[in-house]
Amino acid sequence: MAKTKTAYVCTDCGAEHGQWQGQCAMCKAWNTLSQINLGAASGSPATKADFRKQGYTGMASAVQDLATIDLQALPRYSTTISELDRVLGGGLVPGSAVLIGGNPGAGKSTLLLQIMCLLANGGKSALYVTGEESLQQVGMRAERLQLPKTNLKMLAETNVEKICEAAQQHRPDLLVVDSIQVMHSAEVPSAPGSVSQVRECAAYLIQYAKQTNTVLFLVGHVTKDGNLAGPKVLEHMIDCFIMLEGDSDTKYRILRGQKNRFGAVNELGVFAMTELGLKEVKNPSAIFLARTEEDTPGSVVMVLWEGTRPLLVEIQALVDGSQLGNPRRVAVGLEQNRLAMLLAVLHRHGGLYMADQDVFVNVVGGVKVAETSADLALLLAIVSSFKDQALPKDLVVFGEIGLAGEIRPVPSGQERLREAAKHGFTRAIVPKANVPKTPIPGLQVIGVTKIAQALEAI
Repeated sequence: MAKTKTAYVCTDCGAEHGQWQGQCAMCKAWNTLSQINLGAASGSPATKADFRKQGYTGMASAVQDLATIDLQALPRYSTTISELDRVLGGGLVPGSAVLIGGNPGAGKSTLLLQIMCLLANGGKSALYVTGEESLQQVGMRAERLQLPKTNLKMLAETNVEKICEAAQQHRPDLLVVDSIQVMHSAEVPSAPGSVSQVRECAAYLIQYAKQTNTVLFLVGHVTKDGNLAGPKVLEHMIDCFIMLEGDSDTKYRILRGQKNRFGAVNELGVFAMTELGLKEVKNPSAIFLARTEEDTPGSVVMVLWEGTRPLLVEIQALVDGSQLGNPRRVAVGLEQNRLAMLLAVLHRHGGLYMADQDVFVNVVGGVKVAETSADLALLLAIVSSFKDQALPKDLVVFGEIGLAGEIRPVPSGQERLREAAKHGFTRAIVPKANVPKTPIPGLQVIGVTKIAQALEAI
């Protein structure tokens, strides 16, 4: 019997170690190493049965010239939900592996069940594998959501070998595995959900999907920190990783692309949770711009660029005198370190001293801002709250701020301005380099190069 080669993998960064140690040498995290089985050691005789267990057919892939590859052989097709198609980069690619993560109750299983029912009813062959629920529970959800239940194949199983055997018999175009954390393989001597089980089960399913041109959906759990549970290598193995964000106290859900080999990263899709499941929101800017009728200090609208489209959101700021020796800096939806940096720039180049003030900022609607185009809007909202003077409701602002107090241009400036004009905004404060050469009808654009000029403009 061949000896088994083992390794110790960090559950945080995926780094491999030859022996167990308390601290990971790569990410410096403590007590994160878990033992995995790598199979037969090098030099040991490998039989045909060993290769069959690993999923190999014994046939080598044919070598092709890059120019002769037929790109029309695997055309994309729609999921029937345009917001999901946008996040995926234009639709589903045969042979791709898509990982969907999210908090419990966000709607991952609901969204996938909607897709599978609609595509199965539209002529595609679909197999839904559930490892966490019974078939009756999934059937009750489909009944409650009033989904078409014909032609969708169901399977309650947690063994990946049996799942691939069933898929081999039915040859589905789409395969959903809910969830990867409860799957197990008989070849891996560890409990379901462990690093080795998740890694090997995902590799087994992805290999099947690649060989048969099946679209594979994997459902993934998240930790209390909001990160994907399991080994970090799982995110490298799949083709597309999307997160379904949203709290239980709000009906809106945001589907954000974290990785996509077939489209733009950080693409955004907005859904509303209703009694009939997740419904796509065609115009998300209208949701995030539900402002109060009366003017309020500390509020301004900014234009973000999410994936391939602009998005208008409201940013709010509250500045109040601090009773503490170390004033608080709280940022919700923004990076807190960048808030502290911008306050220092405002003091140095804007002449406003806020070292004795508590500063709270919030992005309305639960949107998380990752780009720097929100810098100028953030500072103007802070100044508005500090001076207790409301900004005009028809004003939109965007621009990046440098450490020298300069206003730097941002990408896709004209597209952002057109989106603002479409929603009825009549004034805009933007970097001077983003001022369009051809005026936009109904929109007055003010170009600024320094913080002082932006403060004069308001």
